[in-house]
Order: sequence, then structure tokens, then C-alpha cells
Amino acid sequence: MTGAWLGVIADDVTGACDLAGGVAEAGVPTSVHLGVPEPGDEGGGDCVVVALKTRTVDPADAVARSTAAAAWLRSQGAELIYQKYCSTFDSTDRGNIGPVADALVADGGITVGTPATPAAGRTQYLGHLFVGERLLSESPMRDHPLTPMRDSDLVAVLSRQTTGRVALVPLPVVRSGAAAAEIDAHFAAGARHLLVDAIDDADLDALAAALDDVRTPVVLGGGAGLALALARHRRSNSFPAAKPIPPGGARLILSGSASERTREQVAAFGGTTVRVDPLVLARDGDSALLAEVRASLAAAGEDPVLVSATADPGRVRSTQEALGVEAAAELLESTLARVAVLAVAELGVRRLLVAGGETSGAAVAALGLRRLAVGALAAPGVPWTTGTATAVPGTPTVALLLKSGNFGEPDLFDTAWRSAP
Repeated sequence: MTGAWLGVIADDVTGACDLAGGVAEAGVPTSVHLGVPEPGDEGGGDCVVVALKTRTVDPADAVARSTAAAAWLRSQGAELIYQKYCSTFDSTDRGNIGPVADALVADGGITVGTPATPAAGRTQYLGHLFVGERLLSESPMRDHPLTPMRDSDLVAVLSRQTTGRVALVPLPVVRSGAAAAEIDAHFAAGARHLLVDAIDDADLDALAAALDDVRTPVVLGGGAGLALALARHRRSNSFPAAKPIPPGGARLILSGSASERTREQVAAFGGTTVRVDPLVLARDGDSALLAEVRASLAAAGEDPVLVSATADPGRVRSTQEALGVEAAAELLESTLARVAVLAVAELGVRRLLVAGGETSGAAVAALGLRRLAVGALAAPGVPWTTGTATAVPGTPTVALLLKSGNFGEPDLFDTAWRSAP
């Protein structure tokens, strides 16, 4: 990874692609590795992203995988380590943002971060996170099935997850140009984690520039916004396009996210939709579902087919009550992953759009993808990527659009294909 300066540890694959797509578009050659790389693996590019699936796993597991990824990134020469978490700070009081942050500065230093990503409508003011014009606690994230966010005060949220003292760098300090001195002063006073206010890209650009003057060893973190500001501050050369794949072939959408925006996208989709009912799956298995997917793709030709487990909050709650929260999530993720393998291995699908971080992580793992080339953006934070499906006979190259649940316009499922490799 000669010349690399930014090594990113992302807690899910859609967040990794969100950051990678923006950094690449800013002119920084970027690669994405899926899972902790092997010791002999090589990076590639000035920004190297390791995409994990650690947002909702046991904290000890998240720490182990994240520190292993950090060690590999440092062994490859990364100058800065960046802990990428969701711009809505998705977590619970047990973690995993805090435990991973503690581990990354266990040998000294301070974490400095912000979830603020103004282009996605995420801003932080006086330590409180806003989603558009609404506090996080008043947004649809309040009822997220795995990480319900009912406190907008991120200093308080992070303090419940970490053993280190959490402090705030408020907006006036960022805009006064005193952020570097403030970071050093907080470290000297015993703080180990800093959250930084930002409400527009100029604030993030000011923070990125200020980091050049910080004397304290830092691990950076947050949503994609700060990473993009770092890319603008230290941009290098134009990035290569994602590897092209043969024209034609079937197209598939897998939707496992329960977010409000994904529900809008499912409702707006104009093509064939195959519905996934977890209660039917739990009772009867997936044979009937897979048969319906086969028939739908055969009938659709080159038109995209949507396989959707997306449901409204009430339906999600009733499913969780019947099956259990973790069991319901595992059932849907594993089923959609099997659909992905069937589609690529047997049904000629070479372009996949996957909605939802957990669903995306399950799908890329089942397909045996280990590294992604980053290509054109289909929407802000949603780049097309290409990779080799090593778990499928013939190891075909496939194009994937791995979409965080809340990203993209309502018509994305119909329009995303225009920029596909």
C-alpha cells in the first residue's frame, strides 16, 4: 500500500462503500476489502477501507476484528486510522462504537470524530445529532429494529459505551480555527474521546485542516463526511473506474432494510416484486421462495426483479415477537444471501443492488467477495462497485450497489442501473 495515508475500519459494508465512493470521487484512489485481510494481502490506493460486519455483534467480537483490521492497515503503511460508523450513530449502550474506540487508543492518544455528513442531512450541534431538521431521537431511527436511537446527545450516548472520558469540541471553536489547540488541551485534561460539531462541509474542511496541527496522536472517526473532507484536503490523482462486466444479463434487487427511505423505494419500484415473509420461512423453509425467484427472473429477462423482506415497523415488531430479534434478523439475512448465490451461480445475474447494511454484509460473504473496485456513484454515498464472486463456480465478476437503508432517492431501484458498470 505504498503511499497510502488513510486506513478505514468500517462497521458495515454499506458504510464502507458510502465512504469509499465519496473519497474516490474526490480524487483519491480507493479500495475496499471485505472482512479482515489475510497477512499477505495487499492494500491498493491512497485510501484503503476494511469493511467488517461488526455493528451489532458482541462487543468483544467487534473489538477483536476491528483491532486486527487496524493492525493490518498499519502494517501496510496507513498513516491515519479512521473508525467508520453510521452517520446516525447506530449503536446501543453496550456498544459497539465505544468499545472499538477504546481499543483503538488503548496504547495512547485520543479519538476525534463526528457523524456529521451534511450531504446526507446529518449534522451535529452542541453534541446533538440531527437527521435533516429533526433530532435523531425524533427521527425514524428512534424505532430502528436493532439499534433504536432515542437519545440525540452523543456525548451522553458515547459515555455510556466507553471507559474513557468523552468531551465536545463545539461549533464556535471549529469555526474560530482553534480546534487543534482544543484537541490537545482535552487530551492533556484526560479526555480520550472527542466529538466535534459540524453543520456544513466548511466545518468539516476546517477540522480536516486543523488536524495537521494536532500534536496528540489521534484515531479519527465518524460518518463519511469527515473522511471526504480529509480527501478534499489531501486529494491526489483521479481514481480508476470499476472493472466493466459484460453487457446484458439479469438484474436483481435484494432489500432487507426496514428504514423509511427503503420502504419508499420498495413502494416506488415499477418492476416485479417477490415478497419475503419471515414467518412463512420459519414454518416452511425457503424452497417456495427460491422457486418464485427463479420464475420471476426468467420472466423478467433483463428487467430488474426485487426480492423484498422490507416491512413497516409494526410488522417488524410482530415478527420479532414471534421469532426473537436476533433469530428474525439471522433468518432474513441468510435467506437473502442464499438468493444472491442462487442468482449469480445459476440464474445469470451479474448486477445486484442490495439495500441494508446487514443484508449487504451477508450477501457479499455468501458470494465470497474479498475486495471491491469502486466506481461511479448512483446516488450520494452509494457507489457501484465490482468484485469477483469466489464462492460461485467460474468466479464471475459482478457489479454491486450496496446501499445503506436511508440513502438514495425514492426512485433509486429504477434509476440506479443507468450508472452500472
